[in-house]
Amino acid sequence: MDSDHLYQETLDYLYSFVDYSLSHSFRYSPELFDLGRMKDFLEYLGQPFQPYPIIHVAGTKGKGSVCVLCAIALEAAGYQVGLYTSPHLEDYAERIRMNGQPIPHDDLIDLVQEIRPYLDRGTKLTTFEITTALAFLYFARQGASVVVAEVGLGGRLDATNTVSPIVSVITSISYDHVQVLGNTIAEIAREKAGIIKQETPVVIAPQHNEEARLVIEAIAAERSAPVTRVGIDYLFAVVASSFDSQSFYVWPKDEQHQMEKYLDSGGSGDWKPVNLNIPLLGSHQVENGATAYTVLQVARDRGLSISEEAILRGFSQVVWPGRFEILRRDPPVIVDCAHNRDSALRLQLTLNEIFPDKPVILIFGASEDKDIEGMFIELSPNIQEVIAVKSVHPRALEPEMIVKIAHRFGLSVKVIPGVRDALKYAINVVNNRSTVLVTGSIFVVTEARQAWYNRLCQNI
Repeated sequence: MDSDHLYQETLDYLYSFVDYSLSHSFRYSPELFDLGRMKDFLEYLGQPFQPYPIIHVAGTKGKGSVCVLCAIALEAAGYQVGLYTSPHLEDYAERIRMNGQPIPHDDLIDLVQEIRPYLDRGTKLTTFEITTALAFLYFARQGASVVVAEVGLGGRLDATNTVSPIVSVITSISYDHVQVLGNTIAEIAREKAGIIKQETPVVIAPQHNEEARLVIEAIAAERSAPVTRVGIDYLFAVVASSFDSQSFYVWPKDEQHQMEKYLDSGGSGDWKPVNLNIPLLGSHQVENGATAYTVLQVARDRGLSISEEAILRGFSQVVWPGRFEILRRDPPVIVDCAHNRDSALRLQLTLNEIFPDKPVILIFGASEDKDIEGMFIELSPNIQEVIAVKSVHPRALEPEMIVKIAHRFGLSVKVIPGVRDALKYAINVVNNRSTVLVTGSIFVVTEARQAWYNRLCQNI
């Protein structure tokens, strides 16, 4: 049997377990998300996460970007870096990376075969829990010297919350998975802050809802966890931006007087703020960059050796596809994984910043549990036409439902269910005064990118 076939069989086996990411609805509770069974599984595997320090990242938006920025800076500093993120964009193996490289298919096949005796004797482990354990095991076998791990859902009951990190991170919190995590920002923040450990430092990204920050800080205080707040304890400011990248300053609050002297002097003098450059676009990515930088400062205080030069070099080399990714500049074709109202707002702000006054041909598809009306509230001002699509994902919303919502905003809508066909249509009708934007779901973005890079679209 060839390797590709064995790999697909392995993925089919992993997906044969409960996978709540494919479920239409479920309840986020200890009955379904039992950390006890995860701890038992990790005990069976020999506690594979113990040999390496871990940076643990939760949040609604930006956690993937913060993870990849931290990982690439640590790699530039000479560490053997494991990176665990989800979901994947194109290949399941992307979730488990060593030094930026996805786990080889043969290695994933072998690891699954190794743990099958435990799984086949009967377990309530989920696909995500099994994958999390496989990641920890792979990192240990590969000699990881540090691991950056992203929470899958929530935080308190997430499979990754079995680790003892050197620093916990809470990125921006907004409404998402409300039927699972809670109907209020306070409830969602409480679930996310469940990763905070006793006396373990926590970094809080800028929170656009003050209630979220207060909830996180209260839980940190209960657990005697030192708090560092980005935007309060570490400050940042955009320096410049282009189609390719943006640069920004970061400085600690106690150096504010030096920053003021630096600005007043026009940049002369011995003291200078750190000036970072990232090839990620949008003001929200500056927030993510400042958060990652702050995390690395705290990690340095916890024993990791990371020079400023390594951070600068790593950040400048980061690659994170599907996040305001410009596939073509003229006329623009953009894909973005925005999938809730807050991320749609950030997407709209970035569009206005980089492509001002350009009407948008919007290719939109989303999962049925998302706040689609909220997303249209943010995106609708610039929309010229909506093309409603449906991804191959089981939770994908029928295009006819998107039509009904778009019509409430007085928008012209065309249904072209296939993402590839929708992209072909949009590229044929776009002109130099408009922009093609694909968004609403990571699954829709994945299909659009595959169509684009496989040259399945006309006139590319």
